Amino acid sequence: MRKKTQIHDLWQTKDYIVSADQLLASWAKKSYSGLPIVVIPSTWLSIILRFSGRTNNDYRSYCLFMGLRQHRVEDEDIIINPVKLLNAVSERTTERSIKETIINEIISNKDQYFFESPKDYTIAVEKAFESILKEKADEVAVKVFAENLRQLLLAAPIGQKRVLALDPGFRTGCKVVILNEYGALLHNETIFPHPPQSQIRQASNKIRSLVNAYKIDVIAIGNGTAGRETEDFIHGIVFDRDITAVMVNESGASIYSASKVARDEFPDYDIAVRGAVSIGRRLMDPLAELVKIDPKSIGVGQYQHDVNQKLLTEELAHVVESCVNAVGVELNSASEQLLSYVSGVGPQLASNIVKYRNENGGFSSRKQLLKVPRLGEKAYEQCAGFMRIFDGKNPLEVTSVHPESYDVAEKLLETIGFKTKDLLNKESLNEIKVKLAEVRIDKIAKELAVGEMTLKDIIDELSKPGRDPRDEMPKPVLRADVLKFEDLREGQILTGTVRNVIDFGAFVDVGVKHDGLVHISEMSDKFVKNPSEIVSVGDIVKVKVIAIDMERQKVKLSMKV
Repeated sequence: MRKKTQIHDLWQTKDYIVSADQLLASWAKKSYSGLPIVVIPSTWLSIILRFSGRTNNDYRSYCLFMGLRQHRVEDEDIIINPVKLLNAVSERTTERSIKETIINEIISNKDQYFFESPKDYTIAVEKAFESILKEKADEVAVKVFAENLRQLLLAAPIGQKRVLALDPGFRTGCKVVILNEYGALLHNETIFPHPPQSQIRQASNKIRSLVNAYKIDVIAIGNGTAGRETEDFIHGIVFDRDITAVMVNESGASIYSASKVARDEFPDYDIAVRGAVSIGRRLMDPLAELVKIDPKSIGVGQYQHDVNQKLLTEELAHVVESCVNAVGVELNSASEQLLSYVSGVGPQLASNIVKYRNENGGFSSRKQLLKVPRLGEKAYEQCAGFMRIFDGKNPLEVTSVHPESYDVAEKLLETIGFKTKDLLNKESLNEIKVKLAEVRIDKIAKELAVGEMTLKDIIDELSKPGRDPRDEMPKPVLRADVLKFEDLREGQILTGTVRNVIDFGAFVDVGVKHDGLVHISEMSDKFVKNPSEIVSVGDIVKVKVIAIDMERQKVKLSMKV
């Protein structure tokens, strides 16, 4: 039976935590006398190394100290449970306080940290060490996925243009849909330009007639099966005017087409039509369309099926919500799914907003949100600033200025000689922008009895009313320089779009069927710790072909152009 009193005294009177260097030296000499240590679990050393930046030695240390099971003190075996200790300490420990934290934890909860046998201890150490590495790997993988998703959601929209979207296929044909400026489905049919039918002439005539009949501005082509062949087919058609064709990442489109959301939107159409509609809408407004599917289905991460799913789900949900609120939503046209991510709204209130909108017509004022069932003052206070009304009564409704600050915004405009209605006049808007840039924020903030940060935000919004932060992102571009893998040559300089960023590099679409890999060592002449420091998903980059594997259809690229 353990003498708990002696143990308690022992922990209080001696310092049992030593440096990693001391532990290594002692192990090498097989000499433990004089070391103020009772038990040296490998996880302790892992923690010490992790917080001192010496993580490369984790596994070596684990191997060294697995042999050091226990140390006898006063004829008593004291064996620490590293799993419970690690869970209790690691998250709140800093390098400076690690010694005190571990000692205090053991003193306070000493009964929890004992095993009945050394075998149990050994198994626990192994599991604890594996848990540490898995936790680190999960955090990195989730961070990569989250950052890639953020860049994809914030990709620049092409705006209100008429779109002809194609969901490519070989045997089943290419599904064609026509969308108007607002994403509404106008027409759909199927063409068969590829084998086995190879009806190239009929398909070309059909596409040409649809482009003319519906005054199409841009053609969206899914990048899945037969995507490059379809792009080649479209480039071979001679149109009466300039038509841009853009490859669109269709990851997750099949998930959307079979979902309840898609069935509710298009109950009378099959899965292929819904998928083509999703491809076209992604080009028009990526954020509005991608929020309709599970972020994990978008496919811009690494090892997403192996990581902690709860951590991944929470992080991705946070990313989607932050992107939606950063951009804002148009209250009269936003889907229920998009509205659900607005701060303070959620699925139920989003459904109520859409229902109210359908029954009473569009909103003309943000104040009308208070008439939506179950949307109270608190929810209104949280969500109002993220809602936009482009044809509302008050021009301030197109900005992110909160209704509570309308008085401040109006007084600010008065001080520079303008009114809110002048925000709708392009000539006046240029003058307003110049005048606002000359405003002394500290002085005006005192006059209007408002915080300087709040005033600065209001000035930014009034300078660019209705601005979309995604306008600063790279626009989708047409890649007509390379259409077949056989066209590639070593040393060739190409323009490509970054499709995915992972720990060891980035995959870039240069216009062939398979994306090329830019290894982290080929991203810059300088040392690159993380690829995300150099590129993000959606970036337009110049790359050089440095290696081609014809047999495996793989290409290596370099950004050292």
